[in-house]
Amino acid sequence: MSPAHIPVLLDETLAALALHPDGVYVDATFGRGGHSRAILARLGSAGRLIALDRDPQAVAAGRVWTDARFSIVHAPFSELGWVMAEMNVAQVNGVLLDLGVSSPQLDTPERGFSFRHDAPLDMRMDTSRGPSAAEWLQHADEAEIAQVVREYGEERFAKQIARAIVAARGVAPLATTGQLARLVAGAVRTRERGQDPATRTFQAIRIHVNRELEELAEALPQAVELLGPGGRIAVISFHSLEDRLVKRFLRTEASGPEVPADIPLPADKLPQGRLRLIGKAIRPTAAEATANPRARSAVLRVAEKLPDRKGAAC
Repeated sequence: MSPAHIPVLLDETLAALALHPDGVYVDATFGRGGHSRAILARLGSAGRLIALDRDPQAVAAGRVWTDARFSIVHAPFSELGWVMAEMNVAQVNGVLLDLGVSSPQLDTPERGFSFRHDAPLDMRMDTSRGPSAAEWLQHADEAEIAQVVREYGEERFAKQIARAIVAARGVAPLATTGQLARLVAGAVRTRERGQDPATRTFQAIRIHVNRELEELAEALPQAVELLGPGGRIAVISFHSLEDRLVKRFLRTEASGPEVPADIPLPADKLPQGRLRLIGKAIRPTAAEATANPRARSAVLRVAEKLPDRKGAAC
């Protein structure tokens, strides 16, 4: 049986999507289907839900579903536009992105995401493509490792950790999560209260190996392009780098292209943004954070596609 996954901010996400019973929706991060199952429960017989996931195990879990309104594709969300074109879907009513690593990925030792289990150092969300964390660490130079750990993990001991990794791999390859966790623990001089010294490094390597920020930057404009007028995009982030990227993108899309100050234009001629921001960032309640500790850092941001001034889709 697959490890359980509790969907984060479930009620808030369903409200944010403003579901229409006969609408077409995309869950671009299926995981184990917590959000998808709840969306389907609110769709009518004419509704449709298309799910994507880059994880073959998640896709396998989705393919056993027999609901005729549901389909799932093995693809990263950075290929959202291509997937929809292949399915002859030109416009949708809503897109959900639930970012980061899922509970089943964290809780399955052989996936190599967690330092709490001594397992192969993999960390790939899509195990069918790309180098594993162990392969990248074996070949990356010290400066690159330090940059990744510093920028994606916001780790102040990044240089020391990179130096230790390069020294260790000169003796033997880093093959397991336990090896890496012990090495990082020896390189981090002071520990944050309540946090394992390997936390930031594991996060950073995972983000890099999976190109998580690049994938997100590619997916967001494709999602907005797919939305019809009144369609909603809902994005759940779990760390500051993701949330910062999402926040800036949505704000830019809401404000529209900048006009040079020396070009006078009447208000009705100013370039229009494609989105309208819906409310403020939404965070879990204290009750949800207590019941599901992995929800504590979640942030949900929502925006709605605007019609253009002629009434057509932007």
